This record gives sequence, structure tokens and C-alpha cells, in this order.
Amino acid sequence: MVVVMNVDKMSLSFPPDVGEEMRRAAHRSGMSVSAWVTDAARAKLRREALGAALEDYQAEHGRFTAAEIAEAERRLGLGDAGVSGAA
Repeated sequence: MVVVMNVDKMSLSFPPDVGEEMRRAAHRSGMSVSAWVTDAARAKLRREALGAALEDYQAEHGRFTAAEIAEAERRLGLGDAGVSGAA
């Protein structure tokens, strides 16, 4: 069986130390560098989407209070992660 993947090929440039760290991280994860970078990009895109959703929510409902942020940190197991912007 032949599996054909639809991919968007691109050429990326990184400083040598970053490229080497990426290769090591991919190897530790048992992934190709392409798969590792794809996972990293997806994680970054999710964080940006979450940030935009939180900004939209606060624009409509007001800034999060310190108590709301503390409760979110507790639920997420972040402890004193230090989220700024509390009212």
C-alpha cells in the first residue's frame, strides 16, 4: 500500500545551535525533524489562538481578576506561574 501525503515544502533557516538542538530533540522524541517542527508549530499556533480567544473574551467581559487568574493557575497546576494583567 502506498500512502501519499499532501505536504507544503519550504526551506527554513536557523542559527546552527538552534538547528542542532532541534535535531537532538527530534531524535530524543523518535521523530523526524519535520515532524518535530510540525508539532512545535502546531503548539505555537494553539497558544496564539488561545491568546486571541482570551483577549476577545476580556474585551467583551472585562479583564480577568487576580482571583480568576489564581484559580485558573491552580486548575492548570501552574502554581505561581505569574500571569500578568490581572485587575
